[in-house]
Amino acid sequence: MADDSRPGEGQNPNDDQNDNQNPDGQNADEFQDMLREMLSGNSSIDPSQLAGAAGLPNDPASVAALMSQLRGALQGNGTGGIDWSIALKQGQERAAAGQLTATDEQRTQLEQAFHIAALWLDDVISVAELTIEPRLMTRKEWVTATLPLWSQLAEPVATSISDSLTRVLTEQAPEEMQGMIQNASQVMRSLGGTLFAIQLGQVVGQLSSEVVSGGDIGIPLLDEQQAALLPQNVAAFGEGLDIPTDQVQIYLAVRELAHARLFRHARWLRLHLITSITEFARGISIDTDRLEELAEGFDPSNPEELRQAMVNGSLIPPKSDAQLAALARLETMLALIEGWVDVVTAEATTRLPSSGAIAETVRRRRASGGPAESAFATLVGLELRPRRLRDAAALWQAVTDAVGNEGRDALWAHPDILPTAEDLDDPQALLTRLTSLSKGEEPALDDVDQALEDLLRDDGAERPHEE
Repeated sequence: MADDSRPGEGQNPNDDQNDNQNPDGQNADEFQDMLREMLSGNSSIDPSQLAGAAGLPNDPASVAALMSQLRGALQGNGTGGIDWSIALKQGQERAAAGQLTATDEQRTQLEQAFHIAALWLDDVISVAELTIEPRLMTRKEWVTATLPLWSQLAEPVATSISDSLTRVLTEQAPEEMQGMIQNASQVMRSLGGTLFAIQLGQVVGQLSSEVVSGGDIGIPLLDEQQAALLPQNVAAFGEGLDIPTDQVQIYLAVRELAHARLFRHARWLRLHLITSITEFARGISIDTDRLEELAEGFDPSNPEELRQAMVNGSLIPPKSDAQLAALARLETMLALIEGWVDVVTAEATTRLPSSGAIAETVRRRRASGGPAESAFATLVGLELRPRRLRDAAALWQAVTDAVGNEGRDALWAHPDILPTAEDLDDPQALLTRLTSLSKGEEPALDDVDQALEDLLRDDGAERPHEE
């Protein structure tokens, strides 16, 4: 008969040892049971507080959706990968919440605006027309079409935050829980990835109410050659401007077609830009000291501080010298893209009496941060405001005046012949070289070009035989 006078009688004497040492045993199960209890609502943590930490509204539907998504992560395949379909669902739901369907009149007007824009652009650029018809998108359709690229850009940072959070929580845990947390690290990564995906969906859903077109934030979020306008947001853009609606529509259609046609003309540009952004994101480290502070003082009943740290970019430390150099190159490229679009749009819309006023509205909107800045700063620690946009626009206008539209657009044939940051500082050397080439003259060589020319000449010279 069992005797209750000795504690632990009836237990396996190796249980304590197994608890600490079995990598696939009770500890991982215990941790997962604890998480399941929390997600089922059988704990002291209020599910509505978790919804608040994820940036969701405190309503029963949002809370239930969050619990379902986190339970799905917990019951996943254990790979620790990020399920971006959660971001898509969140973004679609947020976009649909304030979405209005375009009227037949709006659709007709915008289709006509695209037609006029294409004709006007043909007069000022040497870039072929698109082979895909422009689209009119709802906010939800914009989210669906752009989320794949958003997730691609955000994934390096999402993975880094998830891994760093797991490592910090493991280091901060009491010794008796070390094995438990280490054994469940993949589960924790899945949960962290799920929370990040929810945040991404919320951000993209919010952006869908701000952007007016596919190229509004400077990078090609849509498929190659696809131009698009969001009728609801175009209407909101024109409110309060005291400018005829058709002029606003045509101006924005010209900008969008110019942007899309540039990326069709410079086939290398889309991949180059996206690769530059993702490589920058992969180089980002996470501020583990800040994470440790959050882990030490984390209060489950007040998760707002953790949520803010995830969404405001404070977990991303100051950029390294290498990252600053990469950022400068990226900003130059974005400025060149936007500057070119500004110049050709201004030239193509000279027939619009209010084109100057609309252009000023676009500039003010961009200067205030625009729809992209907060999103990129949050998701990949990268602000994409092209700070040298005015310099780039001035350069493209000077190039146009010097060598015409065809000579200007030819510079997009290859990244090696595009204007550089040095050209933005002092465009005269570039203008002199382009003017000489347009006249069929041999351009003057700078020191680097002259050294290369001398080297090539020496390589071709006949050398004496060496004994």
